[in-house]
Amino acid sequence: MEINERGFSDKALEDFELIDKAVKEKDQQAYASLMKRYKKAVYFMILKMIRDADDAEDLTMEAFAKAFRNLHKFKKDYTFSTWLFRIATNNTIDFIRKKKLKTMSLNNTMTDDGGNTVNIDIEDDDNNPQDEFIKTQRKEMVRIFVAKLPAKYRKLVKLRYFDELSYDEIAEELGKPLGTVKAQLHRSRELLFEIAQGKNKHI
Repeated sequence: MEINERGFSDKALEDFELIDKAVKEKDQQAYASLMKRYKKAVYFMILKMIRDADDAEDLTMEAFAKAFRNLHKFKKDYTFSTWLFRIATNNTIDFIRKKKLKTMSLNNTMTDDGGNTVNIDIEDDDNNPQDEFIKTQRKEMVRIFVAKLPAKYRKLVKLRYFDELSYDEIAEELGKPLGTVKAQLHRSRELLFEIAQGKNKHI
């Protein structure tokens, strides 16, 4: 990996250019390129933490939605991948705290694109006053995008994200096969990704 005089790899510098295009020029392709570069990495990092593919997809969507919504605040003091992985990690930690999941991966570290180590730390205080604020903030962030979804997907997403029902419970609630619920929620996530990227004009 080549490192330039500023200490960033060529890939990190390309990310900076994409961010400038996305923020300053509202270039939708720039958002798409950033997502294409890191979607799999973020998904598999989250999957390692929680061991559930469906929840990992949900949390990946949330991480990108939050990152793109706050992209204008990104500072080039570190790589985009470091910033994105931190958002994804913190969001997943919040999820783990809420669900009281036990996982073997919480003491692990990962290395981002710039070769920097990203630690995954969880405080032992279950009554952290920030938890409810983070949970509320996350829901409000998703709610903004959900409002732009076609009507047939809104109820599904509401049941999953806001009412926090399991896939089985949603299937029972709507009287639909489990496979149909999963497929439609998958499509809902794709649309939410597009909305987060600003591609909602055709939706």
